[in-house]
Amino acid sequence: MEFRLLGTVSVDTRTGPLPLGPAKRRSLLAALLLSANTPVPVARLTDSLWGEEPPPRARGVIQGHVSRLRALLTGAEAQAYGVELVTLGDAYVLRVPETLLDYQRFEELLMLARQQRSAADTVRMLDDALSLWQGPALGGTFTEGPLQAAAHTLEESRLATVEELARAYADLGEHHRAASVLRAEAVAHPMRESLAAALILALYRAGRQSEALDWFHRTRRLLADELGIDPGHELADAYALILRGGPRPGAAPAGGTDAAGASRAGTGPVEGAGTAAPPGPRGPAAHSPSVAPHPTDLLPRAPRGFHGRNAELAALTRAAAGEAPVCLVTGPAGVGKTSLALQWAHHNPGVFPDGRLFADLRGFSETGEPALIDVLREFLLALGVAPRRVPESVSAAAALFRSLTDRRRLLVVLDNARDSATVRALLPGGTDCVTLVTSRNRLEGLIASDAARPVPLGILEPQDGTALLAGVLGEERILAEPVAARRLAELCGGLPLALRVTAARLAGRPQWTLAGLADELADERGRLTFLDVDDTGVSAALRLTVQQLPADAVRQLARLGHHPGGHFDPYTCAALAGTDPAAAAAALERLGSAHLVTETAPGRWVLHDLVRLYARGLDPASGAEALVDVLDHYIATALAAADTAEPGGEPCFVLPEGYRPAAVRDFADRAAAMHWLATERDDLARAAVAARGAGLHDRAWRIILLQWPQVVWRVRDSWAPLLELALDSARAKQDLYAESRVLNLLGWVLTEEGRTAEALTLLERSPGLAQQAGDRLGEATALINLAVVQAGQGELDRALEGCGRAVVLAREEEDRHTEMLALQHLARLQLSAHRPGDALGSARTALALGPEHEEAARRSLLLAVSGEARLALGEEDEGILLLDRAAEEAERAGYDEGAVRALEALLRVSARAEYRTRHALALRRLTDGG
Repeated sequence: MEFRLLGTVSVDTRTGPLPLGPAKRRSLLAALLLSANTPVPVARLTDSLWGEEPPPRARGVIQGHVSRLRALLTGAEAQAYGVELVTLGDAYVLRVPETLLDYQRFEELLMLARQQRSAADTVRMLDDALSLWQGPALGGTFTEGPLQAAAHTLEESRLATVEELARAYADLGEHHRAASVLRAEAVAHPMRESLAAALILALYRAGRQSEALDWFHRTRRLLADELGIDPGHELADAYALILRGGPRPGAAPAGGTDAAGASRAGTGPVEGAGTAAPPGPRGPAAHSPSVAPHPTDLLPRAPRGFHGRNAELAALTRAAAGEAPVCLVTGPAGVGKTSLALQWAHHNPGVFPDGRLFADLRGFSETGEPALIDVLREFLLALGVAPRRVPESVSAAAALFRSLTDRRRLLVVLDNARDSATVRALLPGGTDCVTLVTSRNRLEGLIASDAARPVPLGILEPQDGTALLAGVLGEERILAEPVAARRLAELCGGLPLALRVTAARLAGRPQWTLAGLADELADERGRLTFLDVDDTGVSAALRLTVQQLPADAVRQLARLGHHPGGHFDPYTCAALAGTDPAAAAAALERLGSAHLVTETAPGRWVLHDLVRLYARGLDPASGAEALVDVLDHYIATALAAADTAEPGGEPCFVLPEGYRPAAVRDFADRAAAMHWLATERDDLARAAVAARGAGLHDRAWRIILLQWPQVVWRVRDSWAPLLELALDSARAKQDLYAESRVLNLLGWVLTEEGRTAEALTLLERSPGLAQQAGDRLGEATALINLAVVQAGQGELDRALEGCGRAVVLAREEEDRHTEMLALQHLARLQLSAHRPGDALGSARTALALGPEHEEAARRSLLLAVSGEARLALGEEDEGILLLDRAAEEAERAGYDEGAVRALEALLRVSARAEYRTRHALALRRLTDGG
């Protein structure tokens, strides 16, 4: 199996390519593959498929395409290759080995090519990399917005590879082949100056000077006519080299360079060195510090046992390819930023012939940061400046450092930087110098001021985590317990520091089993203790990060440790910390900048498991209070969502004792409210479980019951286990009101799942419980749900009697919403009892009750009953008209089930092609999701 993005998006299998279908489905697959093994929120997928104007039913369409993709992959036995399409809350993740992705293999071949010492080997690998391209990237997709940007990035990488291949041919002296490779791309991209400059030089070196000059003038005219600009320095330098009859292969002077950007030798005299400079406007250099004529190397040794990170290494290579780039490796404590930086630096020695400098800025160390003048002094001495010539002030030393590096090709690694200002003082001056910075903070100021190119570093995938363990413990020990090894990697949260500490514990104790240590780590109460050895470990690393934070951010982090859910937003954080959403959002930004929390979507954050355990220990005494606060926040927000989604509905209950909600978000409309309920479903379930575990049963059943609009809308979506938990909590509080309400909803869910006997047992008890509790509306709802089951069992008379009683109860309570619901079901039962006149009367009464904001689904059902009743009365024209209106309202609301029902009734009496087409479309949407 192979996934292709470098050309038309496709999935190749042993039996041929999978039939992916429409462009939207290919776009969805492309978006998932571009973020392979990482959860992709539905919001980002929506942007990828439609841009700024998604349709009202975008989420349903995405669900349908995901379902179809999952079926295609299952049919192709994708699981055998380690491929799986998984739903994670409000996101999807396509788990796929990197070896099956053509763009990952392209990046890996590109990185390997750059490590070759032989130009011939480089050519072979670059040829192999380019052979993976089968056309423009992401072909057959909706290439706007994010996908267009991704396609552009991939194309840029391809073009850069073509230019590298031409340079490799030039190193072999095969300038005709270099020109041939470049010409096709220069024709396709006539305003890409780097391509034109490389082609001009290749033609000149191949002895085709007139062609080279002709190509320069053609490009110059095009730039002037199309963009109104002059040639950049690459084109201008290439032109100047030709005019002055510059060196061709075999004639380049030592230490020289040409306009193609070939490496400066770095071994000849440098301005400011102890040797005399040539005469000219710069004057003699006799008064400048002495500089050694050989490159220096201050790098620590390469990391041992380094695994994975191919994508990040390739991203670093891309980031370092610009002019005077500042590459910024950021990530949480213990994620392996320094290891990544050193691994990359050690594997690219030929790129930096003038040396490699390194400084640990100790931005997160208990020993404190070194003085800037000390770091600069070390750099200047390494560059050959005599000790007596090193300036005393930071500004003067930094200026000298910039001057000495101006004409060099150096790598400067600044490890553990705390802030942007420290880094700026240590930036070299040369356009061919690369600065590689690592930090636990995002250093957004450095991005703004110096165009630093961020390379964020996340946790390791489980397979890389087990490989890291194997590097310390040996393959035999890992292969002996592969399941336990993977479990250890997951319990360590993919954090390299935690994995190394775990490996160190096991290495010193050969009698321990991996499964035994995994069982120890599974207990959250002692996990952090097991992940500390001697003076290093996860807790120590996190402590050094946290001590840099202001007090409000530390308090927010401590309270987040007690959050029972997996995600949180500023409103949730405000409830936990007792602040307002604006202050909570500011604290989250500060924690995010320190990589203690991660923003997975705008305004939606997560906490790494090990950070959560550490945060919980910052203020363990506040756990009970924080839990109550967040539970009350969920109750208040779910109440607001239910009221917005079903504005005609009654309140579910009185509020619990001691209820104290914080600020609650506003929902603009029903769609926003339903989106929140769907997005937060998993966290609401976790909150309910935590409430029951803490004995807060009055909160547990309320949090679950408040999700009723989502339960009703997605009734077949496995709600029974959660409702059974609510039932246990209601009974634990001996709350008859709560028990009756939960039984109502649970019984209806079981009915829809086809578990009629279980539903009947529960629903038969519900009206009596509601009556004992004095809950007349709850009794009415219970009678309606019971009537639906009784009718299905053939007890139509009992069902009609119960539904009629429900109408009376709702009318006496003056609750139009419940009365309308009861009349809707009564009308359907009357129609089943061959009483169309009564059914028409009940439906009319219900429609007269419905306010303008009543949901379209209910109106559609009532119109459909009315239409069927008219048909049964022999009034065919009126019946068809009503059924048509019912179908139209259902179609406009995205209520496909109602549309199918109304159109099926129409097709029984009409052969119009329009109805058959609409029915087929609605049925397809219902079964395929879009």
